[in-house]
Amino acid sequence: MAALTAIIFDFDGVIADTEPLHFAGLRQTLAEIGIDLTESDYYANYLGYDDRGCFIEALKTHQRPTDSSALTQLMQRKAHAYLESVNSHLVIFPGVREFVREAAASYPLAIASGALRHEIEIILEQVGLRKEFLHITSAEDVTRGKPDPQPFLHALDSLNRQRLEQIIVAESCLVIEDSLPGIRSARTAGMKVLAVTNTHTAQDLHEAHAVTQSLSQIRLNELRERLWPGD
Repeated sequence: MAALTAIIFDFDGVIADTEPLHFAGLRQTLAEIGIDLTESDYYANYLGYDDRGCFIEALKTHQRPTDSSALTQLMQRKAHAYLESVNSHLVIFPGVREFVREAAASYPLAIASGALRHEIEIILEQVGLRKEFLHITSAEDVTRGKPDPQPFLHALDSLNRQRLEQIIVAESCLVIEDSLPGIRSARTAGMKVLAVTNTHTAQDLHEAHAVTQSLSQIRLNELRERLWPGD
């Protein structure tokens, strides 16, 4: 019987309240090529994808070509707009700092995110949490983003390569997510999922094993006993 031995966090929408900044950057970049993206459309159809996935979806929806050079240019423009916003906003959800530090005292922690590595690093450094994470899997590390399981499997493999005392198996990993593609990615990888309703309702996230309104409301020991009974 597996027991909880590692925790893997999504980043945007779980640790950092950056989804509004991602939406603004994506909307601005798409507007430059004549595509209008509404806030409701973004949260319904784009949340959980990496930048590449977002642009491919938008271009296909509006019957535009998706050649790689155009995609690269769009991604660079959006990344620039996003970083400008991050530098003027310090955004972290309530309870995250305390939860991460408590969890890091007992378990190895990783991040598996569709964000770019420097986007993740800059915010973790700003809030003093970088050292709590043994590994970060970012958009650059995988060829298939969520809902494919590759991001979480990559993070798991990387944790195991840190030469920890015991091999971590997928069933012993807790994933913390805020989107349906993320939940499906983690479940396909064979992991347990706690969903946080930072960007979607509890009803939208019902495929997770557990749901909470905020990490400030979670007691890790109680969650472990609930998801790994007999641990």
